[in-house]
Amino acid sequence: MRPAHTALAVLVAAVWGFNFVVIEIGLGQFPPLLLSALRFLAAALPAVFFTGRPKVAWKWVLGVGAALGIAKFGLLFTGMAAGMPAGLSSLVLQVQAVFTAALAGAVLRERPGRVRLAGMAVALGGIAVAAADQGASGPVLGFTLVVAAAACWGVSNVLTRKAAPPDALNFMVWVCTVPVLPLLALSLLLEGPERDLAALRALDWSGVAVIGYVAWVSTVFGFGAWGYLLRRYPASSVAPFSLLVPVFGMSSAALVLGEEVTGPRLLAALLLIGGVALTSLAPTGKGIAKSASGVQPPAGQAGLMVRRHFRGGIRGDREVPARRG
Repeated sequence: MRPAHTALAVLVAAVWGFNFVVIEIGLGQFPPLLLSALRFLAAALPAVFFTGRPKVAWKWVLGVGAALGIAKFGLLFTGMAAGMPAGLSSLVLQVQAVFTAALAGAVLRERPGRVRLAGMAVALGGIAVAAADQGASGPVLGFTLVVAAAACWGVSNVLTRKAAPPDALNFMVWVCTVPVLPLLALSLLLEGPERDLAALRALDWSGVAVIGYVAWVSTVFGFGAWGYLLRRYPASSVAPFSLLVPVFGMSSAALVLGEEVTGPRLLAALLLIGGVALTSLAPTGKGIAKSASGVQPPAGQAGLMVRRHFRGGIRGDREVPARRG
């Protein structure tokens, strides 16, 4: 990759890592489901009027919108509101690669090789260490909800793999339209209209900045830049940069929020990041197309969305890299 593009990939990882700190700040001003709904509303409008019609069937837009927008982010925001630290959330969420690989094997019959299976075991070992550390220092409910969010992210990855959208940004914008009303309805039902109205009445510039960051910087800029890189370079060259997301997430949470980085948490990070790297980057079994379980960014699954968007295309089970220049 060119130095400028390498810097852009690192910047996107930093944006996505710091996103967890911004979410934590936002949860001090909004109920979690309401914040998630506002995030998707701001990401979808007005972009949806400029991206054209969806380029895949509506069933895929609705399916990914439900799994990613309603389930994954609803659970993530609720888990963080229940006491799951921002830095640890950015780390634990990466176990989505393990769920994606397992689901891809069951649904898409993408056979994992020995290296990938070993990576899944190492990553799960990291989750066990993180669970033990969180159980000793904080509420287990938040941890459980974030792991469930990662599982839902795995479901959305497999659905996106099936949809094979040709335009990552177009698909993501339309996916963002799906969760808005369901999340608002769930917020009114579970969090209460009084709490929602109080949060909206108290909306100030800091609240606007939070919504703007998670919607426009993290989602629109992040996915746009990630898709741009994936159109110019093979996924195997771009995907490893997303392993930096929990590094930026944990370090920014420590610096900005004062979150403690314990020894067990560092061990969990090493195991989980190493396991995810093996799970995501190792080849699948012989004769099977590359798996959908490549490392995915925390706000979605742009790596899967652009597999058919390389300018060179795909021939058989081999990606043809885009021409440079």
